[in-house]
Amino acid sequence: MTTAPARTAQDDYTTVRTAIGVYRITAPLVRVSGGDRYEFLDLFLAKSSEYVEPDSVREALALNADGSPFAILLHFEIGDDSWLLPRTPVTAEQLTAYLEALDAPSDVTVEVEPEGWGASAFEGPQAWAAAAKFVEFDVSGLTLHGVTESAVPGEPAALAHLARVGTTGEYGYLLLSNAPEAGHAAAVEAVVAEGGAEVGEQGLARVQAEAGMAVYAAGFAGLPVHEADLAWMVDWNRIGEFQGSDELVKPTAETARVTALAAPAGATVTVGSAVTAGGQQVGTVVWQAPSANADEELVVALLDAPFWVPGLELSGTTEDGAAAPLRTVTQPRVIARSLTTRIH
Repeated sequence: MTTAPARTAQDDYTTVRTAIGVYRITAPLVRVSGGDRYEFLDLFLAKSSEYVEPDSVREALALNADGSPFAILLHFEIGDDSWLLPRTPVTAEQLTAYLEALDAPSDVTVEVEPEGWGASAFEGPQAWAAAAKFVEFDVSGLTLHGVTESAVPGEPAALAHLARVGTTGEYGYLLLSNAPEAGHAAAVEAVVAEGGAEVGEQGLARVQAEAGMAVYAAGFAGLPVHEADLAWMVDWNRIGEFQGSDELVKPTAETARVTALAAPAGATVTVGSAVTAGGQQVGTVVWQAPSANADEELVVALLDAPFWVPGLELSGTTEDGAAAPLRTVTQPRVIARSLTTRIH
């Protein structure tokens, strides 16, 4: 009996880019219920809940009291409950402390990691084919950011919801269920039947970085909203209405900001090292994406203005002290195959 070779990050990357990758969600879920739940959400989400539609999901930024970013959260509206799911690294303990520190209205119940609930996700240009097995209608009818009731095969009593939302720029779906083990097993079975596979964090993080969402794996690197390039997630008309908003700084043409740079394949650039132009420091490396794309390495750096514009030739330093050519690039870095793959 032969053993199948272990999958590499590049295998996982290729699976997400060409087929479907399925993975378990490990971030802590939060259920918010009660008549005042929108008032509660508006205390800390940088976008108002006023026009949120039922059976929908959106992404929102939550700030600390000092205006620094706390987490990017998915906000689901399902029935009489709101659900929150972190996209950026945060523990259940950190999330609990953050929510408990808010002055919640009386008619609100907040449950961090409600017992029995969990989620799995699958993404890739063929992800719609796996999603079709979880709904009883034409899956093309589930539009982006839509949520629908679903079922878990083999668990007829289970509650489940399927959301069309992703992290990679490819087709993406998330299955939320109170039978998470059975739900994950069903998702894996559906994905494998369509030529996909379970994928790990490294390959997935590389696709996310190429899609312009390195923050999902890298976190905020200690940067304020304007330097972390998150100003687009803030409703600037609500300053003073949500936690930390009074401390926000609007970005300007002179603001340093995080930028993606391409480096030669195989180069490992030192985090915290200088990025230079003509021998002068113009930025600092904050993260390097996993090396899963054989064409090039992808680095994220905080660059001074105007060096964050695409197409500039800069220089960094590898772990062995050698110079590494860097080039600022646009994102998404890779054109998603889902853009030319029709759901049918």
